[in-house]
Amino acid sequence: MSKRNSQANKSAARERLREERERQAKKDRTRRQVVVGVSVVAALAIIGGGAYGVMQLNKPGHWDEAGDAKSVTAPKNTSGENGTTVVVGKSTAKKTLELYEDSRCPICATFEQTVGETVHKDVDAGKYKVKYVGATFIDNSDNGEGSKNALSALGAALNVSPEAFLDYKYALYSAKYHPDESDDKFKDDSYLIKVADTVDALKGNDAFQKNVKDGTYDAWAMKMSAAFDKSGVQGTPTLKMDGKALTGSDNKNAPMTVADFNTAITAALKG
Repeated sequence: MSKRNSQANKSAARERLREERERQAKKDRTRRQVVVGVSVVAALAIIGGGAYGVMQLNKPGHWDEAGDAKSVTAPKNTSGENGTTVVVGKSTAKKTLELYEDSRCPICATFEQTVGETVHKDVDAGKYKVKYVGATFIDNSDNGEGSKNALSALGAALNVSPEAFLDYKYALYSAKYHPDESDDKFKDDSYLIKVADTVDALKGNDAFQKNVKDGTYDAWAMKMSAAFDKSGVQGTPTLKMDGKALTGSDNKNAPMTVADFNTAITAALKG
């Protein structure tokens, strides 16, 4: 092999090596750019996901939004600001029994199962009217929805008639349908409608059922709950007449027997 050919071969080999190094360097640069790009996208996704998670956590819930609602649809047969005054009974009755209850309250259920029928008979007879104030504090203590949802459904019943409201309230508190305090059954519209089907005026009532499912009176329920909170009443059931609490034989708690209730209401009506 000539010297000239040997030199040419060496030059060609060096050129091939140079070109190969350039190709490899180009590949390395491209790979680094891809890795960096993917890392940035992943980091942005993590940041974005975290921000979205925080936004979702801070997003007001349905009941918070209902409580803040400026426009409130109140049921028929109500009066006062936002329709939160609910008085049932004959207009000729001179006195009014204030009744404070939470739909999930087990003691309220005991009161209704024991004394509720006596209250209904007295109201029908015109002995006194009943002013109902609904509470939802049990939901607050266990992050539930049943008290609020049942109160909204009671609004739907009140929209039908005062009698339907009283009968439905009585059914919700019945031994058959009232759940344990820890069981948030009233959060389910289907269960509230099932109970309503035991009330003649509400059974198969499409308008009532639509109002329950649509949450027509959710904002009203929250305004009612706020009225309870402002009342200063500390627990349920609480009974008042002329601003004075009606108590049982212990002189502390609401009367829980028919005898104690009759004694307390007779004294209150005379007072």
